[in-house]
Amino acid sequence: MSQTSARHTAETRARILDTAEALFVEHGLDGTSMRMITGRAGVNLAAVNYHFGSKENLIREVFEQRVQALNRRCIDALDRYADEARQSGRALRPGDLLEAFLQPVFELAADTENGGYRFMRLLGRTHSEVSPFMRRLLAELYGDTLQRFLDVLCGSLPGVPREEVHWRVHFMMGATSYAIAGTDNLQVFGGQLDQQDPAELVPRLLSFLLAGLRAPLPERTEPPDPPVGDAG
Repeated sequence: MSQTSARHTAETRARILDTAEALFVEHGLDGTSMRMITGRAGVNLAAVNYHFGSKENLIREVFEQRVQALNRRCIDALDRYADEARQSGRALRPGDLLEAFLQPVFELAADTENGGYRFMRLLGRTHSEVSPFMRRLLAELYGDTLQRFLDVLCGSLPGVPREEVHWRVHFMMGATSYAIAGTDNLQVFGGQLDQQDPAELVPRLLSFLLAGLRAPLPERTEPPDPPVGDAG
């Protein structure tokens, strides 16, 4: 294959991925047809099949190219904080771990030139409309990184049982997805909240999430005794 032909092939593949990502945001994964993708990308179905083989493989690659890069940045940040803590002889702090885990997410969400913002909208939509296929795919793509984060986070919160940490991270991911979903949600407040620059939004959200991670444990209450009927 000549250099020109190889470049054309790579450009076609990248255009299909970019087009598919945009359409998935607009119409959802199920609502986007291969015909819609080929029409907007200006390619035929044979080209899509040549590069990806199937719609599921195309979806996989759209997510893989973004999530793998995101995972690397999160792991690098976690490693950096762990090294700093080890060198200083102090324990890892939950705030550092939250920043390591979420800062790359918000930087990607703020990227409007290379499609990062668009992908984060797609990811937020996927979390709310998750299919069995996407549930398996996201678990595969995020599993190792999320487990690494949970392990170090549990170690930084010795007074919180692991099961409770898992619940709090679950709530944390929901709040983060909502914050990233876009400014349309702010209209619920009748315009009382303005669009926030990521540089201002991140510390505000981190403060909120950190308070949740450190919150007192919920009180366990015994269920009330069932009412006793009349002996009559």
